[in-house]
Amino acid sequence: MSVESATVTFTRAITVAAGVFAPGHAGELTRFLPFDLVDAVLRETGRVQQRERLLPSRVVVYFMIALGMFPHLGYTLVWGKMVSALLPLSLSSPSESALRQARRRVGTTPLRALFDVVAGPLARPDTPGVSYRGLRTVAFDGCSSFKSADNQAQRDWLGKIRHRLGWAGYPQLMLMALVETGTRGLLGVRFGRSGPGGETGYARRLLHLLTPDMLVLADRGFDGNAFLAEIAATGAQFLTRITSNRRPRVHTSLPDGSYLTRFDDLPLRVIEATITTTAIDGTTINARYRLATTLLDHHTHPATTLMRLYHERWEIESAFYALKHTLFTGRVLRSGSPSGLQQELWALLTLYQMIRAAIVEAAEHLPGTDPDRSSFTNALEHARNQVINATGILPAHNEPTLIGTASGNTMPARRDRISERKVKCPTSRHARKSDNDPRPATSTPITSRTYTIHTRTHTPQPTTRPHRRKPLGPLTHTILNYLKNTPDQPRNIRDIAEHTNLDYRKARNKLHDMFKHGYITRPHRGHFTASPPRATTTDQNP
Repeated sequence: MSVESATVTFTRAITVAAGVFAPGHAGELTRFLPFDLVDAVLRETGRVQQRERLLPSRVVVYFMIALGMFPHLGYTLVWGKMVSALLPLSLSSPSESALRQARRRVGTTPLRALFDVVAGPLARPDTPGVSYRGLRTVAFDGCSSFKSADNQAQRDWLGKIRHRLGWAGYPQLMLMALVETGTRGLLGVRFGRSGPGGETGYARRLLHLLTPDMLVLADRGFDGNAFLAEIAATGAQFLTRITSNRRPRVHTSLPDGSYLTRFDDLPLRVIEATITTTAIDGTTINARYRLATTLLDHHTHPATTLMRLYHERWEIESAFYALKHTLFTGRVLRSGSPSGLQQELWALLTLYQMIRAAIVEAAEHLPGTDPDRSSFTNALEHARNQVINATGILPAHNEPTLIGTASGNTMPARRDRISERKVKCPTSRHARKSDNDPRPATSTPITSRTYTIHTRTHTPQPTTRPHRRKPLGPLTHTILNYLKNTPDQPRNIRDIAEHTNLDYRKARNKLHDMFKHGYITRPHRGHFTASPPRATTTDQNP
């Protein structure tokens, strides 16, 4: 026999659960979702099978995880992937109907509970790219690109989004995530229909996950005074961009060009800067940024450093890309009922978190490796292979998974590039290029980026408003007489409303109008006194 025709035979040992539980695994990812954890959650949620079935509840949980790995395949084909290496065990081959009924029997609660267990910070504080001066950087953002089946049940739950060109093709979920930017791991997620409160309303349901060792990075959609005060109340710090139409009053100017101000009762520091980006083709783009932060010490946190740090917020967009496109390839979620859709999405989020955990574990075994330079696509493909081969289900030692090691071959350093924003959705408001967008049409390397901090001087707040002539009505006289009787004692809105027999809202609006026209002064928030009489002058012409 020639050398080219030589053959070799080898065998491979596979360790899985015994009996009907054997198909229940996620390959090497089972390390991050072990059998004991799944069984404990099923017991706590009351979803353990009452008798030994061909499809035990634990197996159904892992089947839901596998559905997220193979979104383009049907139920029986996904089941075939899970048992392809287990053929000698002569396992059953359930029908698609049996798998669907098993999903309904397990329900949504166990999958949500499992996600709550695996969600959270993934990296050590000293892992590169995870922390800024001892503060773990996290970010809020929302995504409404998850599409569900277009049937009556889903429309009743989610509704449909109206665009300028008509109704959206599919009902869409609003998903709000709190992400660890250094690893792109999920700290928490909430989702549902788009409605009153929008992104901020969903983000409020995640505030309990913030801790004093975190620095929240947020975009302009989260710059409301009340929301920022709620973040500060958790003890976490924040660095958020605020809208251009806000002009905070300068209380104290700082040497680095930033200044101290207050949003209601919350002391903040504001940084205003222009970022000038020059591309290799000579294109120059100027972008104006205004950031507000609770990091008040300009010595420890210079303005230029914080401007550069804010760019880390965009890591959450990479997390959404991995979820929507790499993991789920932009497909419509397969479940036809609201409960099934929730179950499917919690399983998908759990799978995503387990892959990120494998990546971080491998990165931390290579000192100096930043987890966000590992390939999520490589990790996902190796995770699929491990499910098909049933490899590493019960590891004998605590070495990094092959999934993480394969993705630990870090990608090249990220190229600094710029291009116009493109969205390949005709109903998107960003689908067409703006005439005022100076960015190049194709991806272009950046040659330089500079930060110009704009300095603003102190602007003292006037204690009274300028007097404007306006006829005095009976209600104005009544309020002025009431305030003049107690000139040394400011009255609040509720006292004035009771004295004038007005409801609170009308009294507040009336007092605001009188203050605007100079009839009354506001010594502090919500309290008013009568304005002192204006000094009169006479012209003495010779």
